[in-house]
Amino acid sequence: MQVKDDTLLKNGKNLPLMEEFYTIQGEGFHSGKPAWFIRVGGCDVGCHWCDVKESWDASLHPLTNTDTIVANALNNPSKAVVITGGEPLTYNLDYICAELKGNGITIYLETSGAYPLSGNFDWICLSPKKTASPLPEVFAKAHELKVIIHNKNDFEWAEKNAEQANKDCILFLQPEWSKAKEMMPLITEYVMQHPKWNISLQTHKYMNIP
Repeated sequence: MQVKDDTLLKNGKNLPLMEEFYTIQGEGFHSGKPAWFIRVGGCDVGCHWCDVKESWDASLHPLTNTDTIVANALNNPSKAVVITGGEPLTYNLDYICAELKGNGITIYLETSGAYPLSGNFDWICLSPKKTASPLPEVFAKAHELKVIIHNKNDFEWAEKNAEQANKDCILFLQPEWSKAKEMMPLITEYVMQHPKWNISLQTHKYMNIP
C-alpha cells in the first residue's frame, strides 16, 4: 500500500490536502475576487512569520485522491481555483492542473518559487522567501512578485528580487501582518518614491474571512 501511495503522490494522483474552501482572494493583483482555495500540506521553506505553520508537516494532512479534490473544486461558482500551501510546488501539479483546465477552471498558483514548476497555470504569484531563493524558471514565468516586508532591510531585498523578475511581472510590497502598523507608513512612502511597486494588503484578515 505504501508503494502505491508513493507512486500516486509522485504522479500527482494523490496530494496531502490540508484544507479546501471557497472565499475571497485577499492579497495581490486578484484581491477581491472569489475563488476556491486548495491548500496542500508540506513546506520546508520555514518562514518564521508564516501564518499557516500547521501546513508545514505534510504527514499531518491526509493523502487525498486528486480526482476528489478536482470534483470538489468544480462545484464553486467562480470557476477559479487558487493552489496554495505549504509549498505546492513540492508536488507534481501536472495532473491536477490538466483536470481543472479540462473543465474550464482558471488556475492561480501561490508559491515561494523554491521548487521546479509543474502544472499549467493562468497566473503565478511568486512570494520569495529568504530561507530558500526562487529558481530562475519561476522568476521567468511569474505574473506577480509579492514581497513581504517585515523590517526596513526588506526593501533592499525586494529590489534584488525585482531585478530577477521578468519585464511584465507586476510588483507588490505587502506588510507582514504582525508588523503592519509599523511598516505600513514606510511601505507607503517607498511606493510613492518607487512607483514601479504596488501595495498589497491582507484584506481577508480585515474582512475576517479565510
